[in-house]
Amino acid sequence: MAQTFWWKKPFHCLRRKVAELWLRFFPNLAIIGVTGSYGKTNTTRAITQVLSEKFPTLQTDLNLDTVYNLPITILKLRPKHQALVLEYGVDHKNEMDYHLALVKPSIGVITGINPTHSDPELLGSLEGIIKEKSKLLKALPEKGWAILNWDDEEVKKMEKTTRAKIIRYGTIFGCDYRAKDIKVDFSGTSFILCYQKERIKIKTRLVGRHFVLSCLASAVVGKIKGLSWEEIKRGLAKLKPLTGRLSVEKGPRGSILLDDHLRASPASTLAGLRTLVDLPTEGRRIAILGEMGELGSSGKKEHQKIGEKLAKLKKIDYLISVGPLQKLTAQAAIKAGMKEKQVFWVENVGGAAEVLKKILQAGDLIYLKGSLLRHTERILLILKGEKVGCKLTSCHYYWQCQNCPYLLSGLPSLK
Repeated sequence: MAQTFWWKKPFHCLRRKVAELWLRFFPNLAIIGVTGSYGKTNTTRAITQVLSEKFPTLQTDLNLDTVYNLPITILKLRPKHQALVLEYGVDHKNEMDYHLALVKPSIGVITGINPTHSDPELLGSLEGIIKEKSKLLKALPEKGWAILNWDDEEVKKMEKTTRAKIIRYGTIFGCDYRAKDIKVDFSGTSFILCYQKERIKIKTRLVGRHFVLSCLASAVVGKIKGLSWEEIKRGLAKLKPLTGRLSVEKGPRGSILLDDHLRASPASTLAGLRTLVDLPTEGRRIAILGEMGELGSSGKKEHQKIGEKLAKLKKIDYLISVGPLQKLTAQAAIKAGMKEKQVFWVENVGGAAEVLKKILQAGDLIYLKGSLLRHTERILLILKGEKVGCKLTSCHYYWQCQNCPYLLSGLPSLK
């Protein structure tokens, strides 16, 4: 939960109360809640884009903490709105109760579960994460809908926690909505959506096969709300990548950059690495990985797993691992089959930039990943010739480094 300063708290409590009263003026509003350890933002965006083809739809602000986001979003409701899509982000015990006390959805989507936020001071364990996020399903009415990512084994365990009707989506047999024939290139991702006897070709500008799951979830919500396949297809075709969340950009020295530096969990990191392999290129594939945060006691294990799985992808030519925990990733990658000359471990972003200066060539495809507070974007700033005095592995500032007043001085307040 975001830090609440004492002078903000009275105003926030008042705003929540006003939002609660304001919501009562919208008794027929369709409320969709999205939660999970990964994929929430793009799933929220996909659902909103699809529903907007038929209904005036409002969604939560993507840049605000849920604590403030939910009441602020509710107060933006106007008589024209027919649907409200809310991202229920939680990272502390009982935080979901706090959100649900304000607003309960009738449709709930679980995107996936992994150990993110399992630190002792957060949700404590994988079991704690499942317990907290499953509260969204428990809050659904009997006539509501629970939409579950059936590719995720942990999500499957949550099936019995709800009385709502369950719809399963994914890429495996047994799903109510299933994707097959997935193809990824620089223009986006396409697949065939299988629903009962129907086969619908879907195309989105989001680049990566994992985005198929967000598209499937949005298609489920669309069908529940009575949209046609043409409306669903049209909505998904309008989706664009968010900068810093697996967007394709011009990279340094004539390279192509897959910029994914704003978030990092085990699932999203592996998904990004698979995208790096899926995309066609005549250059080399280079993965630059910063640390994944808030993994608690499973941190070492999860970083090792990434190294093992990365090596098995085969087509990655170089791995640059940044930070102490990423040393485990580098070691695991070598142990799993990557050659030592392909793997570099460095202490900080400065070291990563120095390695890139030596190996990077025009036409190379770079994948940049790391948790938000690892600020791997500093590597790009250094390669552009900008001065970066800060070499911290992790920083508690959320703003982007190019806007940081301590960038040149090296964050003396944190040393």
